[in-house]
Amino acid sequence: MSLPNWAEKLISLYASTAANQFLLFGNVNDRFVLEGKTLGSLYEFLSRVMLPRFDVILSYDLGNGVRIDKGGEIVQKWPGYRETPELPRAPRAATEWLTRFFRYCANLTRLGQDCYQIGFYMKAAHLVAPALPGALNYDLNALALLMRDWAADDQLARHSLATFLISDNLHDLHPLIVTNPRAAAIEVPIPSSDELREAITLLSKDHAPALAEFAPAYDSLAAQLTGTTLTSVENLLRTRTYERQPLHAHDLVDMRKELVERDSAGLIDFIESKRTLDDFHAQDKLKAWLRQDVKLWQMNDVQALPMGYLICGPVGTGKTYLVECLAGEAGVPVVKLKNFRDKWVGSTEGNLEKIFRLLQGLGRCFVFIDEADQSLGKREAGSSDSGLSGRIYGMFAEQMSNPANRGRIVWILASSRPDLIEVDLKRPGRVDVKIPIFPTTNPTESFALIRALSKRRGIELNDADFAAIEPMIPTLLTPGAAEAIAVKLYRSVKTANCSAQEALRDTLDGYQNPVPADVMQFQIAIAAREASDGDFVPEAFRSLR
Repeated sequence: MSLPNWAEKLISLYASTAANQFLLFGNVNDRFVLEGKTLGSLYEFLSRVMLPRFDVILSYDLGNGVRIDKGGEIVQKWPGYRETPELPRAPRAATEWLTRFFRYCANLTRLGQDCYQIGFYMKAAHLVAPALPGALNYDLNALALLMRDWAADDQLARHSLATFLISDNLHDLHPLIVTNPRAAAIEVPIPSSDELREAITLLSKDHAPALAEFAPAYDSLAAQLTGTTLTSVENLLRTRTYERQPLHAHDLVDMRKELVERDSAGLIDFIESKRTLDDFHAQDKLKAWLRQDVKLWQMNDVQALPMGYLICGPVGTGKTYLVECLAGEAGVPVVKLKNFRDKWVGSTEGNLEKIFRLLQGLGRCFVFIDEADQSLGKREAGSSDSGLSGRIYGMFAEQMSNPANRGRIVWILASSRPDLIEVDLKRPGRVDVKIPIFPTTNPTESFALIRALSKRRGIELNDADFAAIEPMIPTLLTPGAAEAIAVKLYRSVKTANCSAQEALRDTLDGYQNPVPADVMQFQIAIAAREASDGDFVPEAFRSLR
């Protein structure tokens, strides 16, 4: 039976005596394949797959206290157990009890008596030893030191002892534990498509009707559900089996979106776009460049593929729309980061850990960060936020420059104030292409934009309409402003019983750009200066570079 890569790594570290304490974090609340026969929790995976030859297996969590999962007859021989046969529940008492038992077994081995292999796992270790601020919480620090000693103490480290501290996020654990050089931090990732296929094959025994369209091989189904957890897939199949509704290929896009967003706990929007670059009007040289990137990606030639893009331009110029068009052209989803910042200490970093873990499991995708000047943090933000902004900056900087992500994750930052984004985040190797988007430069472009948006609503404008009202048509028109004009035009046609030309004339009479002229000019100038290629800038704005 093959094991997940993280489990193979863990075995290698323990067998080589490089580590005997493991900080398991990430997708720890998922389901796992047990001995190729069924699915179970991580704790069942540890007991049945990783520790089957161990003599004693103990566990602890705040709800149940210390539990003896295996080897009760051995624990009962310990004098400390006979003194206090009721197993402790409180964190400090439990940690001291466990430490005394571990030392007792280590002493037996040192004296040449019984040698017991002992395994221990702690559920939700971040609730027992959390990463709280301040160094004066003496009781918590003492507790963390005891847990650290299970790996740092030479006597225990030489003994056949394996301890597993399990947490959703590494940032949630006490720093004394996380920084222990004798402990190994191992991330449990979102399952790969191969792991999904294996699990679906096992689940098909009980859910054959729901999977009938994909049987007998489930490669395509697993590939299309990549990025979801086994728990979500199992729950989906149980629901479909109960409702007698088989899965269909045409449902998978919506199902994947629903499952991924649910697994992310509302931290992302998952967008499968049906638009292409044909739907993005103007800036043909920019579209030609982007199509070259898409072609390289589809050819799996990633050497010249950008690690990231910066899309900049005035408010309302359609930065989000361009991202959707680019993603649809490439045939990959867009992961849009939502508000990952949290008021609780450590929660923001934990949210980012969860997001990055999900991105690694999704495979190819665009990661879209809107208002990047506000979201990405600052390298040096002072003490006003206790260093949170700097930590956010560091986490993004590490992910965006990770060469292993090239060809898998493309970062897209969007901002109307790119000058406020840290220069180091915009350097090549993180952001390789800077794309400016501009408003219209002449009445012809403005009319074409209004015409296209009106046509979507069933309102036809023709060349004669343009000739009749050309002097009224504004320049520096953004798609957002043009959308408002098209909506007002539609309302007039439907309610005032007038022609499209008359409605457009009334709409443009007294029109005022929603963005003040000075702000518009300032943001245009910034976008022109940021452009990584002069051909991306229309002739009318090149003097601003």
